[in-house]
Amino acid sequence: MEHTRWLDEDEQRTWRAFLVAQRLVLDRIERRLQSNAGMPQAYYEILARLSEAPGRTLRMSVLAESSWSSRSRLSHAVARMEETGWIVRRSCPTDRRGQLAELTEEGFAALRAAAPDHVESVRETIFDGLSPAQQAGLREACEKLVEHLSGTGRWPVIRDSGPDGPGAARAS
Repeated sequence: MEHTRWLDEDEQRTWRAFLVAQRLVLDRIERRLQSNAGMPQAYYEILARLSEAPGRTLRMSVLAESSWSSRSRLSHAVARMEETGWIVRRSCPTDRRGQLAELTEEGFAALRAAAPDHVESVRETIFDGLSPAQQAGLREACEKLVEHLSGTGRWPVIRDSGPDGPGAARAS
């Protein structure tokens, strides 16, 4: 690179504050969820996404995309949650190569048990430290970063879709 666009003093402060805040938030939420619910944040997110899906079921590729996880990482996590009885995998009826992940009643119960403390952890870690105007600013900045970096230009990434994702053919 011929010309480096060095960060000015304000940009450097913003960058470093972002790094430290991100690490502190994620570490605190992760430790509390592990300690109180016995699951990592990644598992909680997978369970939550499945709980919000129609029939509590999503295609594995859609689940990976919506949670910004690699397919191999997601597959490993789902395999571990299958062992605990929280998720079952089955073949996709519309595509023999595809697999569906389905949240079991046991998995939904684990999510339901973890949710109140997890929400309180998020509230204490993020929202209690910010005014409503600061919360709105944080949301706006994060949504803009997601749009900028995701390559999709859309936010939220995947919502209100069937097991095969948005725009998939559905029987009426």
